[in-house]
Amino acid sequence: MVAPKQFGDIPKEALIMSVNVKGRNIDVTPALKEYVEKKITKVTKQFKTVGDISAVLKVEKGNHIVEITVPASGILLRAQETTKDMYSSIDLVVEKIERQIHKYKTRLMKRKYSNFADTAVPAPAPAAEAADDGEFEIIKNKRFIMHPMTPEEAILQMNLLNHDFFVFYDPDLGATNVVYRRKDGKYGLLSPELK
Repeated sequence: MVAPKQFGDIPKEALIMSVNVKGRNIDVTPALKEYVEKKITKVTKQFKTVGDISAVLKVEKGNHIVEITVPASGILLRAQETTKDMYSSIDLVVEKIERQIHKYKTRLMKRKYSNFADTAVPAPAPAAEAADDGEFEIIKNKRFIMHPMTPEEAILQMNLLNHDFFVFYDPDLGATNVVYRRKDGKYGLLSPELK
């Protein structure tokens, strides 16, 4: 038996996933669906567990856009690419996912094999007073699953998603926290307390 190159011995049966390929303004042919599945399955073999993968193929104003979301081993990988050819967009978005996986693994290895000093967390800025005393309309309500993680893991996940903040559950504190990217390029941590 040949051992996989990354993440130790991972039997094929450990991969639990389906690839949901949807089209907008395009008919997803069996060949196109098979191409997406083959490309993304090759990349995700590095993880022990993979959730349901979402691939959205769209055509807008002659642009072929591919968005892929991969929930794998407690992290969420997401990428989008646009070209004039659907197959090129698929290739480029899968390359982006591969780079995200490489970045994630590199940071994990650095953290595992180096001694991290405790980093000082700046105190959160005081809340700004509401400028408008009118009603606030919530136009979107989003639910999501929180996985227990350290602030460093949350920052890594935030960077993988290319977001400016990330909500996570810190098991050491037993609380929900938020990490965010500051204007100076450093990171902040919000740890709310009930009064």
